[in-house]
Amino acid sequence: MTVTAPSANVTASPSPATTASGSPLPLIALPQGELLTVSIGDIPMLKDAFAPGIHFQPLRLDPERGEAILVATMAPGCVLPVHYHTGPAEVYTMSGCWKYAEYPDQPQTAGSYLYEPGGSVHTFYCPEDNTEDTVVLLWMQGAQVSFNDDGTFHSLNDATSITYLTETLSAAQGAGPVNYIRGGAAGVPKA
Repeated sequence: MTVTAPSANVTASPSPATTASGSPLPLIALPQGELLTVSIGDIPMLKDAFAPGIHFQPLRLDPERGEAILVATMAPGCVLPVHYHTGPAEVYTMSGCWKYAEYPDQPQTAGSYLYEPGGSVHTFYCPEDNTEDTVVLLWMQGAQVSFNDDGTFHSLNDATSITYLTETLSAAQGAGPVNYIRGGAAGVPKA
């Protein structure tokens, strides 16, 4: 059996797709001319981005959908202020260990998957006695709103602010262009 790849031409409007033998498929709503793929090895690590010792590599940032997907690498002893999420967040831990101060008996270690519903409040940290960096895959929808110890506003991270942070840090750190998947209408042809 021979498999033929579909044409990489981007279609400006929805149209029926076909199999390699020409059989029609159901009408597709959003034509796709290519796979949207990035390799973590091609994305520079942006250092000390959200706090000292917290570095990241963006995979997909979509301000219109309010989604940020990134790989974060965190040094032992790093900490974030208390914060809550306006939407759900999902975290898969690839290596190391991290915790929430509010849940000290529930460490997240290599292989752990955590789902946080919107409104979840917590204080993130990596234990100082970690013997390696902690690496996680984070998918966040909405915003992370952080506060100082006295309850005053500290900062806000969402897909828009992380897009800005990506561009400013890559320039400041001499990392060059950052190859991540951009969401929204940026790549949609105009009629």
